[in-house]
Amino acid sequence: MEIKVNFLENLRLEAKFDDFTVITDQPIRYKGDGSAPSPFDYFLASSALCAAYFVRVYCLARDIPTENIRLSQNNIVDPENRYNQIFKIQVELPEDISPKDREGILRSIERCTVKKVVQTGPEFQIETVENLDEDAQALLLAKPEGDSSTWIEGKDLPLEQTIANMTGILADLGMKIEIASWRNIVPHVWSLHIRDAASPMCFTNGKGATKESALCSALGEFIERLSCNFFYNDQFFGEEIANSEFVHYPNEKWFQPGPNDELPEGILDDHCLAVYDPDGELCGSHLIDTNSGKIERGICSLPFVRQSDGEVVYFPSNLIENLYLSNGMSAGNTLFEAQVQCLSEIFERAVKKEIIEQEIALPDVPMEVLEKYPDILEGIKALEAQGFPVLVKDASLGGRFPVACVTLMNPRTGGVFASFGAHPSFEVALERSLTELLQGRSFEGLNDFLPPTFNSQAVSEPNNFVEHFIDSSGLVSWRFFSAKADYAFCEWDFSGTNEEEAACLLGILEELGKEVYMAVHEDLGAPVCRILVPGYSEVYPVDDLIWDNTNMALDYREDILNLHALSDDQLADLLERLEESQLDDHMDIITLIGIEFDENTVWGQLTILELKLLINLALQQREEALERVEMFQQYNDNTVERGLFYRAMNAVLEIVLDDELELDDYLYNLTRMFGEETMEAVVGSVNGDVRFHGLTPTSMKLEGLDKHQRLIESYKKLHAARAARAGVAV
Repeated sequence: MEIKVNFLENLRLEAKFDDFTVITDQPIRYKGDGSAPSPFDYFLASSALCAAYFVRVYCLARDIPTENIRLSQNNIVDPENRYNQIFKIQVELPEDISPKDREGILRSIERCTVKKVVQTGPEFQIETVENLDEDAQALLLAKPEGDSSTWIEGKDLPLEQTIANMTGILADLGMKIEIASWRNIVPHVWSLHIRDAASPMCFTNGKGATKESALCSALGEFIERLSCNFFYNDQFFGEEIANSEFVHYPNEKWFQPGPNDELPEGILDDHCLAVYDPDGELCGSHLIDTNSGKIERGICSLPFVRQSDGEVVYFPSNLIENLYLSNGMSAGNTLFEAQVQCLSEIFERAVKKEIIEQEIALPDVPMEVLEKYPDILEGIKALEAQGFPVLVKDASLGGRFPVACVTLMNPRTGGVFASFGAHPSFEVALERSLTELLQGRSFEGLNDFLPPTFNSQAVSEPNNFVEHFIDSSGLVSWRFFSAKADYAFCEWDFSGTNEEEAACLLGILEELGKEVYMAVHEDLGAPVCRILVPGYSEVYPVDDLIWDNTNMALDYREDILNLHALSDDQLADLLERLEESQLDDHMDIITLIGIEFDENTVWGQLTILELKLLINLALQQREEALERVEMFQQYNDNTVERGLFYRAMNAVLEIVLDDELELDDYLYNLTRMFGEETMEAVVGSVNGDVRFHGLTPTSMKLEGLDKHQRLIESYKKLHAARAARAGVAV
């Protein structure tokens, strides 16, 4: 994590990281102002808080109340060496906690991250740089050393060279990549989380049988998502990029809808139109680019090559971001390597969807086959030793597809987790199933999965597949666990060179009657491909293009960002449009308009319901405001402070709407209850003197929106690199 420090007045310091700001000071006896804890005080507190966090996680997983658990920490200083200290953590537990859980709570404290880092002994590297913002040295603490060359199946270069190449690409872009976390809870299963230090919203996860292969996985995913603009899906790029010569790629084309909003000639082809517009309801306005929001420029479309005949077909960027998410994109050392990875993931998700939705019972992989892969078997046995039964399944559907499945059962919660992996090699597919299962997860994290169900409708509904795509946390049918398999086990093998494997996987899609469209991006220095298979590789249903399109943001973005500057008539118009839209009142404004607000602010917590409520207050529509205040309180998951604001608002609105009550008669005790500052804001909001309390003014220039600005700055690095490579002015 990158922490930037600013020097304030006297000895006060300000540390900024992610969306947080921490102020430190020194005691008056050390010539400070005593206005904030010292840096060392924060360090001491972090240890105690980290220990308490692990206690809380343990108790939540077992439904143990924590109200009567107390924890404290004292640091005992050696009088002869103040740097030699003992951190003594004590925990007071209620008598009704069982001996087993008492031991479990103590073990959970032993897992405290701060404690483990201190005990390991971090290495400090101190240096000067010419410019902190331009220093693009990769912060990869686990870079492999030496001249060793480690080859794994599926890679066309050694892991060491692959890591060096990818970190070099990111450094050239000016991106500092930091490793936020590592996981290795069973043998031969590693995962990690990496992110852009300057824009933590740009992050990826990696997995593998070794630290190096997991790091390769994370870096490759980072580059593929940069190359395919995935980090910036649905987000507003800002006016500068929206008005530049190109928005996404230099080879994009813009098409104008017909006079009656018809789809323009030149986008998609007949095969795609049959998939995306089966009922002839799709209009040009449905495909306007969300990121730029430039309706007048038309439909931004990207070239893909149809693999059956080599023809170029233009796909609207809006269609891709709405239907495919990250499915069908991959980076590699070579284009064939990228294609194999990309196609494998498409098969993994499509076959998984078929198995989940059709409640197919899969055959077990026999033990004599598993014994051929001792590292995988060791990881599985380690999970079972922790009390998690593991089922290893052949998901090839009779040898047709290169897919495997590892399913974990949790007897403590009754939950299950079906993890799928795909690759032309049976061993690699199995390994990916296992590493995907544990990617980023602790043993406690395995308590979060849902129990199986016999409700076929719940299993087959589209949102369940979306949950499975995002993190495999969706529902699984009990029929999946039948000992009577729907297919016989097949020890399949589609392996060969990456070129042969890519041809084989494309051949399977051809046999299925699928058209394949591919775009290749090499502008960052690594081959990245994006493959679309209409009617097969979508994550969201095609109906979303009409009924749940992300470019609904264009109807509201400018007005909401300019909220404080709108006239009463404009506010009334915005409110009417929100009412008529039938959008979910609990949708957050971040999702609605594609702007990343700081989640710790009122903007970051704002929902459509609260926005309507604030507009009601601004327009002095008190009865409507009261109705929405009551709804807000019923379904509120906002901050405690905001909840109290609306509790006070509820009381004040009840009083002013009652002809027999006078607000002045209640102000004294309301102020004692909620505080002077809150009551001033509430009364001012009800009287119309305060508009949009808690929402800081902004506009389409995005002033004050640091989190979104960091995302845009990240994209500008990418945009500038593409422009330079294409010789285009920006």
